[in-house]
Amino acid sequence: MAFHGAGWWAYISHDEKNERPTISRALLYRVWEFARPYRLKTLALIFTILLITALTLLSPLLLRQLIDVAIPDKDMSRLTLLAFAMVAIPLVNGLIGIWQRKLNSEIGEGVIYDLRRALYAHMQRMSLRFFTETRTGELMSRLNNDVIGAQRAVSETIVTIVTNIIFLIGSLAIMFALEWRLTLLGLAILPLFVLPARRIGRRLRALHRQSLEYNAEMNATMNETLNVSGAMLVKLFGREKQEMARFGKDGAMVRDIGVQQAVVSRTFFMMLGVVGAVGTAVVYWVGGYMAIADALTVGTIVALGAYLTQVYSPLMALTNAPVEFAQSMVSFERVFEVLDIPVEIQEKPSAVTLDAVDGRIQFQNVSFSYQKEGDRVGLAEVARLGWGGDREAYLKRGKERQQEDDPQKGEAKEGQNGQSVNGRALADVNFGEPAELTPEKRYALQDISFTIEPGQLVALVGPSGAGKTTVTYLLPRLYDPTDGRIVIDGRDLKDVTLESLAANIGMVTQESYLFYDTIRANLLYARPQAGEAEMVAAAKAANIHDFIMSLPDRYDTVVGERGYRLSGGERQRIAIARVVLKNPRILVLDEATSHLDSVSEALIQEALQRIMQGRSSLVIAHRLSTILAADKILVMDKGRLIEQGKHEELLAQGGLYATLYETQFKPVESLL
Repeated sequence: MAFHGAGWWAYISHDEKNERPTISRALLYRVWEFARPYRLKTLALIFTILLITALTLLSPLLLRQLIDVAIPDKDMSRLTLLAFAMVAIPLVNGLIGIWQRKLNSEIGEGVIYDLRRALYAHMQRMSLRFFTETRTGELMSRLNNDVIGAQRAVSETIVTIVTNIIFLIGSLAIMFALEWRLTLLGLAILPLFVLPARRIGRRLRALHRQSLEYNAEMNATMNETLNVSGAMLVKLFGREKQEMARFGKDGAMVRDIGVQQAVVSRTFFMMLGVVGAVGTAVVYWVGGYMAIADALTVGTIVALGAYLTQVYSPLMALTNAPVEFAQSMVSFERVFEVLDIPVEIQEKPSAVTLDAVDGRIQFQNVSFSYQKEGDRVGLAEVARLGWGGDREAYLKRGKERQQEDDPQKGEAKEGQNGQSVNGRALADVNFGEPAELTPEKRYALQDISFTIEPGQLVALVGPSGAGKTTVTYLLPRLYDPTDGRIVIDGRDLKDVTLESLAANIGMVTQESYLFYDTIRANLLYARPQAGEAEMVAAAKAANIHDFIMSLPDRYDTVVGERGYRLSGGERQRIAIARVVLKNPRILVLDEATSHLDSVSEALIQEALQRIMQGRSSLVIAHRLSTILAADKILVMDKGRLIEQGKHEELLAQGGLYATLYETQFKPVESLL
């Protein structure tokens, strides 16, 4: 029987802190909830394990019959039958093994599918705050590495433990029935090898933790420098050689740790071989003496030797089974950590659909802070090495890990779990303490109140950091107000369904995001059921149709990563066309035209003026023409709404708006 525990160190989380981690009933129950749909297949899997074990245990008994009965008695019929059985057993075992593998894969892949769906669905419900406080790479890690680790726990770790237990019980029962004294003698040497094997196991776990960290760092380097923005930054600062050197260093660490793992794991298998050889030799020597004394048959000795070589591997593996099983549950814990993060923007069970919207919008004493008290929003950061020079420090760990390691100094304890960074013990690495914004909560908005009547164009103006973008984020419920409420047509946003709210609000942000797909797919993302004529009409309204028709593949042109195959103005007009195709009743716009050429800017301004007709529009205004056309101007500064009114009224007040007009809008307008 093959040793199913050969990969018992294959997935050990780098979060391990203790040699014997503990698991709770609550965790096991949650794991069972994901395994419950596959309980019938699990029972069938256990049945295949029993069949394969029973057939495997027959082989040494066939040898005993062959040596002790068939050959001495010169029984050709028995000899033929035994020979046929020796061929049939591996064949039947193999066929059952195929069925077992199919069941095992269906269970494991099914768990992966269910976990990924649950994680992805939960992440889709998270607020924008969650994504601003979590590294994209960490999200990908949870959806890939941790989910795969959880699958291994179900389809490999648990199956391996069950298989080893069943095989060990069956083997020992037969061995004791054949000759209990030789069985005890063969097992007596095992304790001499358990301690060294456990030491090797700890070393392998420590090496694997380091391997995970080094691989995470290498992946982070690739993720951050091989996307469009990262590659552009590297080229603009001429850091290609430094990044190549950093990646080479990361790759060398992964290479070296892989070599160490290979050597140590080979040492482990060598020890298993030595145990098997010593035990078998002892059994054959003592058994041979007993056979010479006619106290034992030769066939019994051969059978015992065969069983003994098969028993050592699962027996050694089971000595580590508690640790192995608990470690395999770490992946589930990391998955459940994400699922347990509360959904900040929740839809009430009694939420109503927002139909036939007139577009009357009210901000009523709205205050908002990006700092959230109480529940954690983002995912915990993983250990990460420094970016530049020779500084080997962890950048992202936070106070919680510091206090865990040393409440006084915020330093890792010496030699913890045998971890090191580039050959340095964690005790030599200081974890930088993240700076707090302020001791008290900072408000991005404070007591904001205003009204937008149906069909009105309202312009938001103010210096950088005044809170204009935050106002536009609150209207589509990307965030919820910390205090106060926002009302559309007399209904609090929290009382309407998120789907109907999204259907009635169209937003064009300053950074237009396009998927790596065709122009057609990016436009139809707003309304997949829209027809060709509607899509073309939307493109014409956004002044982008003629450009699209000039392309070789027209609407089937692939725009590239984030749309970078197009210019900024072209991306912006496609984003506007996408909103036009959506046909919302309320528009939220950030006039991102300051960095565009005059032709693109004029085309976008014309498109914006066309689509704002008859819609309630909230616009962060960068141009005087938009401000002059506005029905109301909201002037913001440091999170407060300090002035509101029309252009002439605000100029007459001689306040912040008048200053902005003289210093920003009027000089720029005079150049056009």
